[in-house]
Amino acid sequence: MSSLESGLVVLVPAAEKLVGPFRTRYDPSAAAGMPAHVTLLYPFKPPGEIGEVDIEMLDRCLASFRRFDFALTTIRRFSNGALYLAPEPDEPFRQITLAIWGCYPETPPYGGRFSTIAPHLTIVEPAEGCEIERIAAEFAAAGDRTLPIRATASEIALMDTLTGSWQVRTTIPLG
Repeated sequence: MSSLESGLVVLVPAAEKLVGPFRTRYDPSAAAGMPAHVTLLYPFKPPGEIGEVDIEMLDRCLASFRRFDFALTTIRRFSNGALYLAPEPDEPFRQITLAIWGCYPETPPYGGRFSTIAPHLTIVEPAEGCEIERIAAEFAAAGDRTLPIRATASEIALMDTLTGSWQVRTTIPLG
């Protein structure tokens, strides 16, 4: 994490019991205070540049989206080895991401590093020496007992690190 960051996410408190212990050990964002979430747009604007006008623009940008139910059902891996839970349905997350990006074209998802939007809840960000196969097996065993995790996306959280750790700056309700 650089010193000042922001992002837009759907928080998923219902997933904390399962993913929290893994994220605490294997996801630097969790160690920096980011709760379990499905990322919509990261990175967003530098926190010091986000003002009331941006909050109002996000409200307008998200006004047509309604709350929706989803489930975290499947354990998957990205090509870099990162382990994640995939939400179903995933299309509402993708559509919200595209809408925010449309309102803020200077902030492509993941800084433009990837060509596709893959909604996900990160469990493990592999690091040097990380035994991803062992961790994946351990998580799969825990997940077999608790998946699917059902949740409702009722608001979008604008998170930032102005205080030194990830915190909710504001939330934008979905209709």
